[in-house]
Amino acid sequence: MRIPSGVSGFDHLIQGGFLPGRLYVLSGPPGSGKTTFTAQFVAEGLRNGEDCLYVTMHESREELVDDMSNFEFGFETLANSEQFRYVNLASNKGERLLNQFSQSGNSGAQSLADKIVAFVNTREIDRLVIDSTMLLELLFADGDEEMTRFLTALKSCSATTLLISEMTDPSAYSDEHYLAHGVVFFHNYLEATGMTRGIQVVKMRGTDIDCDIRSLRFTDEGLVVDPTKRVDF
Repeated sequence: MRIPSGVSGFDHLIQGGFLPGRLYVLSGPPGSGKTTFTAQFVAEGLRNGEDCLYVTMHESREELVDDMSNFEFGFETLANSEQFRYVNLASNKGERLLNQFSQSGNSGAQSLADKIVAFVNTREIDRLVIDSTMLLELLFADGDEEMTRFLTALKSCSATTLLISEMTDPSAYSDEHYLAHGVVFFHNYLEATGMTRGIQVVKMRGTDIDCDIRSLRFTDEGLVVDPTKRVDF
């Protein structure tokens, strides 16, 4: 069984889609398409009648919907579905929602991960997006150690999870790249003629992958991958 990404052309790079119930990291610089990719992933799940959860710290539900309304993959309509849940960890509402699943004796990263995992498993969430590791690190007093505990707990989640990781140096690997089941890099290169974009599957356990950087474009329909076009930076 494979989970379709909702991004045209991308699933050709990973044998038809993601393996379910696993943790995948999307890494790249700002503006490279990570959030749009996750929105298309969520939209695809909602179209298929799946329950989806989007967890963030830096924007409201309205802001995300407004940003994605510039595309034609229907996110603004699908987001009205009862099967879509949005949690802003920086809001009182989001904090109250996750606190329903708090466990005594845990704190910091372990507590947050346990709350998210309990929410996902109790509500039978199929697709989970977490945006992003940079913002999560602000919550963790002990840096790398707490992030490792968070990621390890997150891997026990029953949902297929996309975790956004801000990254400007594609050679600088972080804990999430080693711990995740799969890693996808987004590349940007500014030329005189404009911005060239690419997407690269670096790691995908249990999958025969295409590791070359392939063409990635923003279109009216959202992100589109050309699996036949190799990009050299």
